[in-house]
Order: sequence, then C-alpha cells, then structure tokens
Amino acid sequence: MAAVVIFICAVFADHQNKIVSDQAAREEVLARVNLIRAKLEGNINGNLQLVRGLVATVMAEPYMGQPRFAALASSLFGEDSQLRNIAGAPDLVISLMYPIAGNEKAMGLDYRNDAQQRAAALRARDERKLILAGPVDLVQGGQGFIGRFPVFVKSAGNTERFWGIVSAVVDVQRLYEASGLFDKDLGIDIALIGKDALGAQGEQFFGDETVGKNNPVRVDVLLPSGSWQIAAIPENGWPTTPANAWVFRGIMAAAGALILIPFLVAGRLIGERQRNYWELERLSRRLELALEASAIGVWEHDLKTNDLMWDDRVNEIYGKPVDGKPRGYSDWAGAIHPDDLAAALADFDSAAAVGGPYSSEYRIVRPDGEIRHVRSKAIFYQAANNSPRMVGAEWDVTADVLLNADLVRARQLAESKNAELESARARIEHIALHDPLTGLPNRRYLDQVLEDYAANARLNGEHAALLHIDLDRFKQINDTLGHAAGDAMLVHASSVLQSNVGEQGFVARVGGDEFIILCRVRDDLDQPAVLADRIIKQMRQPVYYKGHQCRFGVSVGIAIDNGNDVEARQLLVNADIALYQAKSRGRNRREFFTGALQSEIINTKRIADEILNGLERNEFIVSYQPQFDAQTLDIVGVEALARWKHPEKGILAPDAFLKIAEELNVVSTIDRSVLKQSLSDFDEWAAENLGIPHVSVNVSAKRLQDEELIKNLRELKIKKGTVSFELVESIFLDENDDLVTWNVEQIKQLGIDVEIDDFGTGYASVISLLKLQPRRLKIDRQLVFPIVRSRQQRQLVSSIIEIGKSLGIEIVAEGVETMEHARLLKGLGCDVLQGYAFGRTLASDELKTFVRSRRLSVAS
Repeated sequence: MAAVVIFICAVFADHQNKIVSDQAAREEVLARVNLIRAKLEGNINGNLQLVRGLVATVMAEPYMGQPRFAALASSLFGEDSQLRNIAGAPDLVISLMYPIAGNEKAMGLDYRNDAQQRAAALRARDERKLILAGPVDLVQGGQGFIGRFPVFVKSAGNTERFWGIVSAVVDVQRLYEASGLFDKDLGIDIALIGKDALGAQGEQFFGDETVGKNNPVRVDVLLPSGSWQIAAIPENGWPTTPANAWVFRGIMAAAGALILIPFLVAGRLIGERQRNYWELERLSRRLELALEASAIGVWEHDLKTNDLMWDDRVNEIYGKPVDGKPRGYSDWAGAIHPDDLAAALADFDSAAAVGGPYSSEYRIVRPDGEIRHVRSKAIFYQAANNSPRMVGAEWDVTADVLLNADLVRARQLAESKNAELESARARIEHIALHDPLTGLPNRRYLDQVLEDYAANARLNGEHAALLHIDLDRFKQINDTLGHAAGDAMLVHASSVLQSNVGEQGFVARVGGDEFIILCRVRDDLDQPAVLADRIIKQMRQPVYYKGHQCRFGVSVGIAIDNGNDVEARQLLVNADIALYQAKSRGRNRREFFTGALQSEIINTKRIADEILNGLERNEFIVSYQPQFDAQTLDIVGVEALARWKHPEKGILAPDAFLKIAEELNVVSTIDRSVLKQSLSDFDEWAAENLGIPHVSVNVSAKRLQDEELIKNLRELKIKKGTVSFELVESIFLDENDDLVTWNVEQIKQLGIDVEIDDFGTGYASVISLLKLQPRRLKIDRQLVFPIVRSRQQRQLVSSIIEIGKSLGIEIVAEGVETMEHARLLKGLGCDVLQGYAFGRTLASDELKTFVRSRRLSVAS
C-alpha cells in the first residue's frame, strides 16, 4: 500500500513538475517575444509619429509644391528611420514624393485605380484617421508597410474639404532587421499575423505557418490603427520533458525508498543488507547524474582548516581541471573578479561568523580569461568532530545575468527613443504652427488661439479686434526683383507689424502676402483704425534691397467682436470682407466691417450663384440691334448683345451682371454662348433670305488670351466676311501681349473682321490702330449723344471720323437716338448708324419680323 501511494504521489508530482517546466519555458519565450514586440511598436510608432508633423504642415499649406514637400519630408529621414519614402496624393493621385529617386513609378499613381491599395486609401478618407496597411507590393518594387494619413483642409464657409492622403512607406526588410526578427541568436521561431493591422483575424505575413499550429505564445502588437499578433515557439520546439525531470524523479524515488526501507529492514535486516547497499549505490549514481544534468556543483568548506572539497561540476564552473586534487580557500578567492572580491568575502565571512545560511552572487575569472557569473548558496553545520563546516551548491547564472542586462538596455533604448520622439514631436509641432520665413504663427496657430483670445477679451470687458492685412503691389516686386526680394519684404512687413502691435497683440502670417493682427480694445473702438493707419503709413516708406528701392503698401480689413455670441472664427470672415472692400476702393487704405457691407457681399454672392446656375440652364440669350447704312438706311448688319433671361427678374442687360461675371471669370463662357447662338441664328436668316450681311459679336480681352481660341473658331467653320468681333476692352491694345497679337492675326486670317468698340472712352491710341488695322471703329454713345447741342463735341466726332477714314477704317456710330443725330453723322461722313432712332434690340424672331416689315414698307 505504501508503494502504491508513493507511486501515485510521484506521478502527480512529476506531472506538476512538467506543468511548472512548461510555464517556465513559455515565460522565457514570452520575455523574448515582448522584446520583439516593444521594438516593432517603437519602430512603427516612431516612423509614423515623424510624419504627423508633415501632415499638419500640408493642412496648413494645401497648395505646396514638390520642392516645399521635399524640403519638409527630407528632415524626417534619419539613421534610425525605416522610412522608405513619403508621398502626397492630392485627390488620391500621387504628385508629391520624397525621395523621388527610386520611386518614379509611383508618381501619378491613382489609388482609386490600384486594386491592392484602393481599399486602404478609401478607408483612411472615409474614417478620417490613420490607416496602416501592409505588407504591400509597391509599384516601384519591393514591399512596405504604408501608413496613410487623410488630410482635410479648411475651405470657404468654415467647412472642411478632403485634400488627399499623405502616405509614409516603411521598408519591410529594414523594419524586420531593426526589430530583431533576423537575429541569429534569437532562440525562438516567430510568425507575424494580422496583415493590414487586422490583428488575430488577419493573414499571416511573416514566419513559418507551422508556428501557429504548435501551441505558440501569442502577444498583440499595438499599432496606430489596429494590431498585429506575434506567435512564437522555441527554436527546436517545446521540450517534451523538463530539464530537471530526472533529478526530480530521483529525489522522489529516494524519498520513496526512505519511506519503504524501514519496512524492508524490519523484515529482512540480515538477508537484505547486501541488496540495500547496492540500492543506495544506485540512488547515489542517479543523484550524481541529476546534479550533473542540472550543472549544479556541490562544495564543502572546513572553516577551521580552510580546506575545500569541490566536485567535478564546481571544477568545470571555475575552469579547473577535473583531477581530484584538493582545493583550498585561495583557489576560490583567487578566482573571484577583483571588483567583486570584497563583497563576496564579506558575504561569506558574515555567514560564517553567525553560523547562518550563506547566499552570494559574483563574477569569476577563469584561467582562460573568460568571465562568468555564478550564484552560491550554503548552510552551516557541525561535523562529528565539532569542526564548523559549510556545505553548499553553486551554479552558472551568466545567461540569466546577460538576459537581464539586455532587458535593461532595451528599456533604456526605448526610453531614449521616446525622448527623441518627444523632442521631434516638439520640433514638428513648432514647425507646423509657425511660418518658416518670418517666424510668425501661421494659420493653424491662429485657429487654435482665436476662440480663446476672443473669449478672454469678453471676460475682461474688452472686445477682440482682428485686422486682415494684405500687401499691395507685392507681386510686382516678386516679378521684377525675384522671390528673394519678396521674402525680404515679407520679413520687413512682419517686423513692422510686430513693432506696432507689441507684446499685447498677436501677429500671424496666414498666406503668401497676408497677415492677421489680433488685439484688444475696451472703450475706444477707433483704436484699431489708429493702429491700421500707423501701419499703412510705415509700410509706405521705401525699403532698400541690394541697391533697389522697393515700395509697397497695405490694405487693411478690420472686424471687431461685438459680443453678440458670434463665433470668433466669423471675425476672420468679416475682416476678409472688409479687406475686399478696401482693395476695391483703391487699395492702400483701411475699411471696417459693417452690416451694409455684409449685405452687399451677400447680394453679390447671390447674383454670382444665379449667374453660374444661369449658365448651366442656358439662361443667357442673344438680342440683336440692327445697323444701317448712313446714306441709304439699308440694314448692313446686326450687333449681337448678351442678355440674361432671369427666371424672376426677366430680361437683364449686361450692366446687371457683367462686373460679377468678370470676377467669376465666366465672361469668356458667355462670349462663346453668344457666338454659337449668333451663328445659328445667322444661318437661319440666310436660309430665309433676310439679307443680313453680317453679325457683330463682342469678345472680351480674357477670351483673346485663350490659347484654344483659334482651334475652337476653326471648328465652327465661320464663313468669311459674315462675322465681326468687337473688342470691348481696348486697354490691351497698348500692351505687348504676344498671344493676344497672334490670336488677332489668326482671327483675321479666318475671315473674321475686327472692330474697335466704345472708341474714345478707353486707352487705345492711333499707334494701336495702326498695329491692329481693324475693319471698323465704333464711336461710343457718350461722344455721339451731345453732338446735337455741342459744336465742340461735333468737332471731336468729326476728328475721329477723319482719323478712321485716313486709315481706311469704316466708322460706326452707336447711340443714334434721333433723326437729327442721323443727319449730323451722315454729314460728318459716318458710314454706319446704330441706335434707337432706327431700331431697338430685338430677339431673333422679332428681328425677322422687323426686317420683313421694313421691306414691305420700302416696297410700298
């Protein structure tokens, strides 16, 4: 029964020993895996953290070009970085890249057309957060982990628009190498699971697939947008039996024997004596084997004689020959490292003095010079001759010490990395919040402080005032003296603003030549005006740059917080409106934002929206005013005039929409529509034999600057001599614009006549007429109307007619209101008359009726 009980206990204890051994093995693997995990997290987060500052800069400067992008991105690549490249993709198409060398194939890549990268890019845009994908096969070759940062920038109406994506590519091989995955002394087999940061649900992308099937240790790697999972097992698989299995079993067997021996001795003291001797010998050998397997050496020290007894394993630990020779105290003390000798002797002497347990850890120097770490434990006892002794065990713990040292170094490295990342974050944050040229806060910084600035002013019973400042004639300095001169002017302007504002205000550069001043006013609301006037006066002073005198001015828009619970950001909008008003009234001045100004802007915005909607719905139509021969009064042509068929206000003349259409840059679009409608109506008139020789169409100077103008005109297949272009803006005639000059010559070669409209009110010169050689010249109605009452005005018109005749130019008078005007103009030699005296503006159908009725009247 005792044997059965002992056996059951031994089996149970052996099983428990197996569990403890397995746990120890898993803990060792876990310790190594945690080191790899920390390196992966540190490297990934470190690389992506570097890029966040660049993303912030892109948000502040959404229109930056490749040089600016490359300059910012280049500062992020260091020796410890695994970044391969950084790409900017406005509207999801890569157009910004650093470095470009080696990544040319990626330029122009549209994420929406790339099946492998489309999902992650759209996910980053839709979820508005960083998305880490990979490993991804790169277009330019190789693999990388791609962190995609969605970029949203401020737009009109205090809204955000999607700019695009900034992608940071982390090189796969460099990341693995920096994280220790290729370390030959790693001692474990590793698999990485969770492609595209999907964690345990993702695919395995590194390591042998059998690792995950062999009960691995699993650890999650936390990433900025998801996680990976590390699965690891020992390099040669899990041990099937514990390292101390035989020692443990031997001890259990010895314990069982000690329990059973009394029973056996009692029964067979004499008969079993010899057999017991051999049993003890066998147990002794097993114990010896167990000690040998565990590499634990046993020693005994006679404190009286200082004699030492070392077994073979202690000799091996100390590098001594296993020759059975006696050892002495000097053999032990002489092997201890000099730096540890005093502490080791103190530990031993202290234990010997009190007769207590002894424990110490120190370094030894072997005869071959190798340094090892050992741990020693012993107990005190009295021998049979009352000699004081210590018996103990000693084993080599070098591997444990080195592992702990590695862990300490890894922790220190991680702390150092974190400190570097924090420093880099601070630098990037400063760069992201300040203008690199002037050192002033930028638009992003302004957005952060504006709300609090206005709120603090209200708490103190003050008002926040915002001055929006724009440099006048700054572009001319840039164009004539270069950008270096422009930069010098910006630095000068920033110093002027800072000196005037002082410590109490806030100055920021928010655009190319735009600045913002925040200040506080209490009772004197004219204080911002005084400040603006002082700035305007100082900015007028000349600035010298490399011997050149530079002059520029400023326009200032002022908005003051009235405390009516209006968002502080609205101050920016209001000041911008006031600045626009200042520029429209002649520049180099200041304007306050008012309710009337806001109403005017709102009305202009409404009309602009209606114009754009009208273009989409084809609301712009053509009316025609007949032109008559001054001698015979026959119809010799018509002028096509743009009209807006407003859905609510009816037919509107150009003076109701032309100015706003010019600001919208859609006058050329209206011109094209008028021309196409005129050609269609002209073909219809020709088919009905109305006998209208030609049609005159107004053409803006903007359209004459269109590089596609001649190509578009050729496609219309205009018959020669049937169409005239009236140049309504004559100021360009005195400018040397090669494109305009070329377009005018090509227009003439297409058989289209050129007319000068509103002559006498612009800046056209006689020399310009000689250069242009127009077919007709139209005298403006402001010069024609007074000729009935003013002799001086008749002489002026007569001079214009004589100039035109001398140059072979046909003269057309517009604004002929009465038959007396017609008589006088005919006498002065005018060729063609146009005005309400003969016919008002008519729609196409009305014109056909007018022509037919006039024919019937002449025939009758």
